[in-house]
Order: sequence, then C-alpha cells, then structure tokens
Amino acid sequence: MLYAIIATDVENSLDKRLGARPAHLARLQQLKEEGRLVLAGPHPAVDSPAPSPAGFSGSLVVAEFDSLAAARSWAEADPYCAAGVYADVKVKPFNKVLP
Repeated sequence: MLYAIIATDVENSLDKRLGARPAHLARLQQLKEEGRLVLAGPHPAVDSPAPSPAGFSGSLVVAEFDSLAAARSWAEADPYCAAGVYADVKVKPFNKVLP
C-alpha cells in the first residue's frame, strides 16, 4: 500500500538539511530502485523553486510499504530526523487516484 510521509521542518533548518542531504537522498534512491517511490521532495519556505536562503518548511514522500508500521519505521530512520531537521513527521495511508 502507498503511504504519505509528511514532515514539517524546525525553524532555520537549511544548514541541517544540507548536512544530512546525501544520506537522505541515498535512502530515497533505494526506494526508487526498488520501484516503491511515487514521489518525493521538499516544500520551499517561499514561493520559489530555489528558496535559498529561506530554505524549506518540510518534505513529502509518497512510497509503497508493507504496512503503516513499516512506513513509520522507515520515516523515523530518516537522516533528517537524526539531524534535527524535522519538528514533526506524520505518516498516513495514501490512495493514488490520478494520474
């Protein structure tokens, strides 16, 4: 089943994000290679595709997991969590309708 991982950043998270980004992207790349990643990306803090220095306000990952517990476990192990980037992470079941 698909799950949406919706994370909200702490204030001024950009430096923490940049430090943990390679490890974060490696985990997403693994999901992609396994054919489980639907989409992933950050929420810019301002209305711009390149928001520096404003940074980001959070992230969204939609991917396939065996269960809600497995999705939560994967989300909790994200390098952004360990680096203190995220203030809050929600994991919800997701039904893809379109496209």
